Amino acid sequence: MTKHNGKYYLQYGAPGTEFSGYADGVYVGKHPLGPFEYQSHNPFSYKPGGFARGAGHGATFTDSNDKYWHVSTIGICVKNNFERRLGIWPAGFDKDDILYSNTAYGDYPTFLPSENKGHLSESFAGWMLLNYNKPVQVSSTLGGFQPNLIVDEDIKTYWSAKTANKGEYLISDLGEKSTINAIQINYADQDAEIMGKPDTTTGHKYIIYASDDNKNWKIAIDKSKSTKDVPHEYIELQKPIVARYLKLENISMPTGKFAISGFRVFGKGSGEKPAEVKGFVPLRSAPKIKGERRNVWFKWKQEPNADGYVIYFGKSPDKLYGSIMVYGKTEYYFNGLDRSDVYYFQIEAFNNNGIGPKSEIKKAE
Repeated sequence: MTKHNGKYYLQYGAPGTEFSGYADGVYVGKHPLGPFEYQSHNPFSYKPGGFARGAGHGATFTDSNDKYWHVSTIGICVKNNFERRLGIWPAGFDKDDILYSNTAYGDYPTFLPSENKGHLSESFAGWMLLNYNKPVQVSSTLGGFQPNLIVDEDIKTYWSAKTANKGEYLISDLGEKSTINAIQINYADQDAEIMGKPDTTTGHKYIIYASDDNKNWKIAIDKSKSTKDVPHEYIELQKPIVARYLKLENISMPTGKFAISGFRVFGKGSGEKPAEVKGFVPLRSAPKIKGERRNVWFKWKQEPNADGYVIYFGKSPDKLYGSIMVYGKTEYYFNGLDRSDVYYFQIEAFNNNGIGPKSEIKKAE
């Protein structure tokens, strides 16, 4: 429950922890015991696409500047149905007291605002993913845990080396010399024997090297003596580096084999941003035609320079708070609408160089 402007916002997690559509909704009342009415814009916390998916079973809180954030659940659900992580999204109330959260590019680097500003202002760092579906070399491969799963932008899939020995490695080819601002290493649990939070471990020890030619390497990050457990290590470089290849070399693991679900490199490429997406159409059953109006089928023309797309949606053209990140496709089937309401949609393309312009807003009655 969150109180704002004399109103009480009763928030709940919609069922389906193990699904990417896991979301939080909200009811609003004038008294803490109700009665409550369904907020017109729901779900207010929703993230079905991208690397880390799901944004349900959460809580809303304020920072030291009294600005709102929403912390919620991300599903992995590989080793156990309830295997989860936490995501933190900018949130707030708009001028009409609508509770929202902003999950667009929510698993990319996002600034924590140091000044007192609202979250309708841009907090995204603008550093793009540089190695989506790019070539990967590895020291060894265990069974079907293939190297390309390192760069497929899916937290559920992973590559595993055959051992946890010192010297096991992966090499990520960015395809071109790029400016690198940050790196995220997402470890996977393959044959892990330590459960819970042990008193002592050896930590994740590794070295990251950079190269322009895949032959001559320089150390970029040295964590060979680290004693910290960092299953989702994030390193923001104080000074950006320019390179084409990055090599992650294992020194030791706390437990299990050397396995990575995502080696994610962020910064800017040297090419062009995508253009505006053409032919964006939301297909929905008309009000007078018998059909399932909670569903909408999006289709659009391929933008040649795009790695992926973000679809925005809402019940008003100025409140497109919902977002869906889609990689490598030109269609998406969405079944999260309210049956009786009109919706508005917009799409933009992105790649390793930046984000293209938003399309014209489309209405689906």
